[in-house]
Formats: sequence, structure tokens, C-alpha cells
Amino acid sequence: MLNPNLDDIQLTKDDYERYSRHLILPEIGLEGQKRLKAASVLCIGTGGLGSPLLLYLAAAGIGRIGIVDFDVVDFSNLQRQVIHGTSWVGKPKIQSAKDRILEINPYCQVDLYETRLSSENALAIIEPYDIVVDGTDNFPTRYLVNDACVLAGKPNVYGSIFRFEGQATVFNYQDGPNYRDLYPEPPPPGLVPSCAEGGVLGILPGLIGVVQATETVKIITGVGQTLSGRLLLYNALNMTFRELKLRPNPVRPVIDKLIDYEEFCGIPQAQAAEAQQQAAMEEITVKQLKEILDSGASDYVLLDVRNPNEYEIAKIPGSVLVPLPDIENGNGVDKVKELVNGHKLIVHCKMGGRSAKAVGILKEAGISGINVKGGINAWSQEVDPSVPQY
Repeated sequence: MLNPNLDDIQLTKDDYERYSRHLILPEIGLEGQKRLKAASVLCIGTGGLGSPLLLYLAAAGIGRIGIVDFDVVDFSNLQRQVIHGTSWVGKPKIQSAKDRILEINPYCQVDLYETRLSSENALAIIEPYDIVVDGTDNFPTRYLVNDACVLAGKPNVYGSIFRFEGQATVFNYQDGPNYRDLYPEPPPPGLVPSCAEGGVLGILPGLIGVVQATETVKIITGVGQTLSGRLLLYNALNMTFRELKLRPNPVRPVIDKLIDYEEFCGIPQAQAAEAQQQAAMEEITVKQLKEILDSGASDYVLLDVRNPNEYEIAKIPGSVLVPLPDIENGNGVDKVKELVNGHKLIVHCKMGGRSAKAVGILKEAGISGINVKGGINAWSQEVDPSVPQY
């Protein structure tokens, strides 16, 4: 439980009416609501997790909320990022979030940090707040948030989502574990797909974000038992919850400074390797592909390596589907050999990444291929706008 000085915290007539359902809960009551009003919470990210989290923290009566984000609202966000609306597409997420928060609670102080959280600014941004809530979606920032919270002595309310599954816990609270106890080392870059690559059930972050909001309120008011030392695992398809014990690792590295987290997670090395691979790979643009299709040439095979459900959404005329997982496990390589049969191979995917990977695998199997830069998204943007983007 946070221990603010409540002597100067007074509830107004509007507060009594607004928070009446809290006030009549013996576990919260007048003191608990004052604690909420006195509290300050920093939310890193206003995406799928940050959206429900911010809505419920504002509604609960948190007195000061900080928001860190540098992105703009995109149409693809609206399926799950419920704090934003269609009218905000193309505009800053933090401003959209602030406007919605003030609609819910006009008495909340909202601080905006329209910047990327970094080792240079993290400690200064975190310092004024009681609690940090991690709503990010990448490993470098998660390690950065964790280490900054350890150095600043702040609780870190954690959540993550992927496809139909989510996790939540509380790090760095009452001598409990921190993120490095759960993940001592980051996974290799690219091993865990992003939501843009792997997809996510839109409702999933709503549930995990609400769990994060619940844990934040419990820390502030001292009610109940937090998730510190426990990792909550949720599977939306099966509607199951599991719980794993988490304990501090006695031999974990001492966190005494913030480091280069991109380097720590191997991002520059992966980007250099990818750039080297692309430099050695033959590529064409979607406009060049269009010229080949329009020429009526028959000496090529256009291979689509996306997943079957993506192929149903949109396809380039004349393309043949062999999903990348089939090529990776070897089952699709023989099929590609049969398709090529002396023809030129052109490979595409959604944005060019998976097709480049496929070209590399096929090259090792003795099949030369040409990658289409930008994939079907670029095709939709530059050649045929009637093809849906997703």
C-alpha cells in the first residue's frame, strides 16, 4: 500500500457522488478513495493494454496519470485499442487518450510524454509517479521499464498478449521478483511475432489491461493480495486461467544502470544480418512485378508464402500459395520445386519479410528466387488500391 499524506486530500461533493460505489465498500471507503485521488500512475503505451487500463484508472479516480507514447492512431488499432475512435485516425494516440480520459474524469491530471522511452529519459519520466504500468509490446522496452523501475524503486504492473493468450503480474513490489526473474535473457529477434504479424483477438487486451488496472488499484489502496510472485496465464480460446509461482533469482545480475536495450536484445545484429541478406538477394518492386504480369510472360511462378487465411483476404492474380511454415519444415520445398520446374521464381508475402526468409531457405535447397519488396501491402498502395490492406 502506498502511504501518501492524506491530510490535504479532500473529496468534493462531485467526488462523493461519482465514487459512491467505492465509498460504500468497507475495503475501500473514504480513505481508499483519497488514496486513489492522491496516487500517480505512469502508463507506458496507449495500445491494446493501455486503452482499457487508462479508461478504468481514470474512472476509479486516480488523481494523476502520465502517458508515454509516440505513435498515431491507425485504422488497424481500432479493433482492440478502445480508448481511440475513428475520428482520431492519423492523430497522436496520447492526445486521443487524454481527451477520452477527461471525458470520463475531468478532474484527473493527465501528463503527456510524446516520445520514445529510452535509457536517456526513462528515469526522469518515471520519477514523479508512484506506480508504472507496462503496456508495451516489445522486449527492449520491457527490459528498460523493468530496470528503470528497479533503480527508481517503483512497482511495475506487467501485462503481455499474443493471439489468444495473455499474461499479467506485478514486478518489483514488496521484495518480489522483477521481469528478469521471468525472462533472464531476451528471445532471439524475430522469434516472437508481433501482433501485426501473428494477430491478436481484439477482446484479449481488454481483459489483461483490466487485470493490470485492478492490480494498480490494489497496490494503491492495500486491498487484497496482488499478483506479486504469481504469474497469471490466460487462454481466451479455452477460457482458462492458470497461475505460476515466481520467485526472485538469487543469482540474477545486479541492475545498477540503464543499458542499450536494443543491443541487449540483439536488434542491431539482426538488422545487420537482414540487411546483408537483402543486399545479396535479388529483389523487384511491385511496379516491376506488375510489368511482368502485364507482359503476359509465362516463364515465372509467383509464390505467395503467407498463411491460408491471409490468402483469403487478398491475393495477387496468378499467385500460388505455399505458406512459409511449410517451407520452413521442409514439406513445402518439394512442392516449390515442382512449381518452378525451370521457371523463374518470384516470392511475396504481406510486407516482404517472410518472403525474404523463404527465398533464403529455398536458396539453400538449390532454388533461386526473387523477393518482392513491400509485399502485397505495397501492391495495394502502389498498384491496385482495390486489394484490401490488413
